[in-house]
Amino acid sequence: MSLRLYTVVVDSHDIASQARWWAETLDWHIVYEDQDEVAVVPRHASTDPVTSGEEWQRQPQGLVFVPVPEDKQVKNRLHLDLAPHTSQDRDAEIEGLIQRGATRVDVGQDDDVTWTVLADPEGNEFCVLSSRDR
Repeated sequence: MSLRLYTVVVDSHDIASQARWWAETLDWHIVYEDQDEVAVVPRHASTDPVTSGEEWQRQPQGLVFVPVPEDKQVKNRLHLDLAPHTSQDRDAEIEGLIQRGATRVDVGQDDDVTWTVLADPEGNEFCVLSSRDR
């Protein structure tokens, strides 16, 4: 038996704004929204019931944004790694994220690393890796 990684939950002050920011960043869409949570998934994810365990395991993960009253205090212990395809302009992708509200973050990384550490509009760190083809 194995469980499926279903969602990554992100604590947020403004769940609607954060969900929309991440949905745009990943080109995903919102599949559920109320005052207590907003869920976003890849556009190719099934929103219909899945009957077989094999198909269930193949479904992609989502992100769920939930409200919390406290501010972020320290560096995340878990973060997302994003990667552009080799056909994309990585620097332009990073600049686009910054123009939409991301900020560059120093979490102690060396100057010669192959990734860029950013934070979303509420301060959650994530990385943009070097371009990839798999």
